Amino acid sequence: MLWRSHTEVAISFIAAALQETAEFPHPESLETFRANLDPAWIEAALEATGTATLRRRRLPAEQVIWLVLGMALLRDRPIAEVVSKLDLALPGKDGSPVVASSSVAQARQRVGSEPLAWLFDRSARRWAHRSAREHSWHGLALYGVDGSTLRVADSEDNREHYGLADGGARGKSGYPLVRIAVLMALRSHVLAAAQFGPFAVGEHELCEALWPEIPDESLTIMDRNFQAAYVFWELQHHGAQRHWLVRAKAKTKWKVTQSFGRWDKLVELTASRTARRKDPTLPETLVARAVSYRHPKSKGRQWLLTSLLDTHRYPAADIVAVYHERWEIELGYGEIKTQLLQNEETIRSRTVDGVEQELWGILLAYNLIRLDMERIAAQAEVPPSRISFVAAMRFIRDEWAWCAVASPGSIPKKLQRMRDRVASFVLPPRRHRSYPRAVKVKMSNYAKKRGKRSGKAAK
Repeated sequence: MLWRSHTEVAISFIAAALQETAEFPHPESLETFRANLDPAWIEAALEATGTATLRRRRLPAEQVIWLVLGMALLRDRPIAEVVSKLDLALPGKDGSPVVASSSVAQARQRVGSEPLAWLFDRSARRWAHRSAREHSWHGLALYGVDGSTLRVADSEDNREHYGLADGGARGKSGYPLVRIAVLMALRSHVLAAAQFGPFAVGEHELCEALWPEIPDESLTIMDRNFQAAYVFWELQHHGAQRHWLVRAKAKTKWKVTQSFGRWDKLVELTASRTARRKDPTLPETLVARAVSYRHPKSKGRQWLLTSLLDTHRYPAADIVAVYHERWEIELGYGEIKTQLLQNEETIRSRTVDGVEQELWGILLAYNLIRLDMERIAAQAEVPPSRISFVAAMRFIRDEWAWCAVASPGSIPKKLQRMRDRVASFVLPPRRHRSYPRAVKVKMSNYAKKRGKRSGKAAK
């Protein structure tokens, strides 16, 4: 209901809902998320993965789903406290709502990660594709693909499965790392699909499961790391009007077949023998368009490669402008790591299935916040990029908190405060700023703590 609070109609709706329960102040609730996440999806996710609760438990399976979402938002609280604050557990025989930490861990293990994965996939497809179509570019739904890494808890289980990054002379990383790749609707940051696995698994391998998720009549913008003939062919050959745009690597060679201008060419790219062995349907050459531009702070010119061959429908200047929206996916990763995860060293879970369950919950919670931000933007008549992620996320947390202690007399004042805070969600127009790649924090000169695992270091 977050976005509805930005209109008088919405305020009236919230006021009516709160008045119904004003005489019985209740603990923090997940109503903001429940409004967007169809309960039938949760039931279907549990049934499809064979994890529906068959007998009465203190923490039924459907409540565990909400627990994992609560874990994503309430990062500063122990998991058992999240259960208590969100009033998720059924009363015990003695009527107590308190659940032991061990019981919470067992409940999470019973449910596992599959229902969360199913729920994310189902909701992400609907929300992201609708969003990308609504905020299209020249009639094409706009997407971005990129990978990143996240630290996970330093347990034997996680080390064995996810592995450590090899820093060469500096040694291995102090924490296991999970590799993640996402498909994002760039103009709203809503995630359409995601894959993750051990650190040793490359981004290209993870993305093989993402390409089929891209719909027809779309444009996918990628980092130059994804410049590969088989990637271009996968997008173009298995769909209609599935276009791609990528920055060319410095040593890329092509044959010019037609010139549209000094910095706008029709070219042929040669597929490598390795790529053709991997995919026998891949032709020897691919037709592409090469567009050049000069960044104000760059010494030389940069080239973009794309499947957008129609110069009238897709002018070169428009292609250059839209390419820089690729950085929206980097901002999205920053929102997840810096804001949602609060810059913590690792996520909590110490088992592989627990990590996967928690990751799906984090991505799902992120999408739910982003979905409400998109609706706020629609009410404010601004692009989704003009809505503050931090303000929206904090608003949801605050909403849960004050619902826990709200008294009937305080509700009107709090609703008026909600009206007054509307402006805090809208950011000023984006400024064009440059952020050169650099190490921001100096690495410590001290040896990494390894405990008993490092032999000499532990002595």
